[in-house]
Amino acid sequence: MKKESKKVVAKETKRVVTDADLNKMAFRTLLNQACFNYERMQNIGFTAALAPATKKIYADDPKQLAVVLDDNLEFINTHNVLLAFLIGLMLSLYEKGEDPETVRNIKVALFGPLAGIGDAIFWFTLMPIMSGICASLAEDGNILGPILYAIVFFCVFLLRFPLAHIGYTMGTKAFEVIEKDTKKINNAATIVGVTILGGLVSSYVALSLIPTYKDANGLEVSIQTQFIDHIIPHFLPALVTGIVYFLLKKKVNPTVIIIWIILLSILGSLIGLV
Repeated sequence: MKKESKKVVAKETKRVVTDADLNKMAFRTLLNQACFNYERMQNIGFTAALAPATKKIYADDPKQLAVVLDDNLEFINTHNVLLAFLIGLMLSLYEKGEDPETVRNIKVALFGPLAGIGDAIFWFTLMPIMSGICASLAEDGNILGPILYAIVFFCVFLLRFPLAHIGYTMGTKAFEVIEKDTKKINNAATIVGVTILGGLVSSYVALSLIPTYKDANGLEVSIQTQFIDHIIPHFLPALVTGIVYFLLKKKVNPTVIIIWIILLSILGSLIGLV
């Protein structure tokens, strides 16, 4: 049976966790998936990042420390960058003397929404957009393509450090903000991502029909340019992308999809269709 969260009440305590501890924790989140497993996923990496600062908080209470570390060896699967924010928040609560069970319940409530927010912002929006822009620059022989992508990726990597401090500073206030605005953030990021990816599809997925027909004046007219593109521009690339997406949703192996695309492309070219 799912345990109900207790109301968190701040207590006056002396600060134990330092800025250096938070930075160390943020750096250790890099190993979050080093011991990834299919039973509890990121639990070992998560606990390894949390452990050093937690040991300082419970230095005089080894039994409580054991309880806290054992709690955090449970299942968890969240975003690798926003993970630092979550741990910073938890350390703040532990330091204030909150019941470990309450902190555990807050962690369970937050790691899912944080995973959704992180994926929507970083992996489904920011990085695909930058990949398209930088690939286009590189294709034109511009050295800024790979350099710009590396800079953006490194900035995302560095975000875990300020996020660790923000989570620690916000404490339980972060829970209210995330709980309230998760849906809005996900929807906004999804809309931006779909819009950008739609533009990338028309630019990078190339497919057109070769066959032609003769009009009333006996001139050859391309079915693709004079008929399909006049009705729905870039219809075939969008159609292929939609089919691939449908197959992926049906759990078809991506390698199988790629092989079929190659085979059908070769066949279509040989018979003069595409």
